Amino acid sequence: MLQCIFIISNSGEVILEKQLQGHRADRSICNWFWEYAMAQGGELSQLLPVIASPTHYLFQIFREGIIFLACTQVEMPPLMGTEFLCRVADIISDYLGGLNEDLIKDNFVIVYELLDEMVDNGYPLITEPNILREMISPPNIVSKMLSVVTGRSSNVSTTLPVATQSCAPWRKTDIKNSGNEVYVNLVEEIDAIVRSDGNLVKCEIYGEIQVDSNLSGYPDLTLSFANPTILNDVRFHPCIRFRPWELYQLLSFVPPNGQFKLMSYRVKKLKSIPIYVKPQLISSSGSCRMTVLVGTRNDPGKPIDSITIEFHLPSCVTSADFTSNHGTVNILADKRCSWSIGRIPKDKAPSLTGNLVLESGLSSLHVCPVLQAKFKIMGVALSGLQIDRLDVKNMPTQPYKGFRALTRAGEYEVRS
Repeated sequence: MLQCIFIISNSGEVILEKQLQGHRADRSICNWFWEYAMAQGGELSQLLPVIASPTHYLFQIFREGIIFLACTQVEMPPLMGTEFLCRVADIISDYLGGLNEDLIKDNFVIVYELLDEMVDNGYPLITEPNILREMISPPNIVSKMLSVVTGRSSNVSTTLPVATQSCAPWRKTDIKNSGNEVYVNLVEEIDAIVRSDGNLVKCEIYGEIQVDSNLSGYPDLTLSFANPTILNDVRFHPCIRFRPWELYQLLSFVPPNGQFKLMSYRVKKLKSIPIYVKPQLISSSGSCRMTVLVGTRNDPGKPIDSITIEFHLPSCVTSADFTSNHGTVNILADKRCSWSIGRIPKDKAPSLTGNLVLESGLSSLHVCPVLQAKFKIMGVALSGLQIDRLDVKNMPTQPYKGFRALTRAGEYEVRS
């Protein structure tokens, strides 16, 4: 049973406070949390999701510079608290078109209304976006103008959504779409840690199956994979029937209307990466020469686009000068170097060279930078996951079915 939800900026300011029960939680718990976060090094994204304070259990997630913090004084399943905060962050981001301090302050009425419908006396109640959109209209210019003219700032509908009376509360029973079509997208992020000698320390993929369903009536879908045994840590949308997956590794579901995340998964212990990044540092007499080579390591069969290499210069470096034979190099004010490569050319391997000037008294560089690689590959799922077929039932005619795949870099680190 959650007692209160706080939305906090990355500077520690409480943007919004929502008390969920009659017994109020004091805002001083936010001060304790912030002091705890600073004592842990100030890396908000690295904090534990569940923290025990002297007076409360705290649940927290960090999204795009915003902290979502909930507290309770009773025992409750920790995953329920963190999952609910994830739902809150996803829905607010979907409603406002992003997450930042200004957006939340400009639309605090809608955020309060969403929290009112999502929680009942501390217990999660309605977390399905389709139902919430019927109950609370998303913000737009027309609604803002009407609120100014009429003085009414509420966006809550006066009628109960039809889907709340259905056995599938994520879908209405009388949906009609002019074009019957369904699209399935495989979106994967590859997380890797590569040593300076090129050997893999860790390589795994976090993936999502995103569906855009525009089907009329009450369709029943079945999605099967050619190799479902590679999937780990699967997480399902509530529409999925668990029994067919448990017995046959089939996804059987009645889809919500529109876009939604059907499931997420991990594929662990991969042994190959699409690109290599080879840094080399040579120090001598107060300066250091740095060279970085980038190329294709295992050809995925599709072009690797939007390649970017980023790293922070060590604090002992006073100045740096970089040049590259392909792409553009920028050094920002916070000593972050960004090398935008784009697509690797066929006739040469992109290389970056530069001289680092060290502080006086230092003869060599003792702290080596960690390089972060970013890229995306359209049309390929590097995990090897393959969709076998998608069957659609309860439809008078077969709809159009589309499939796409995208792989992009997540936490892709190369140690130098």
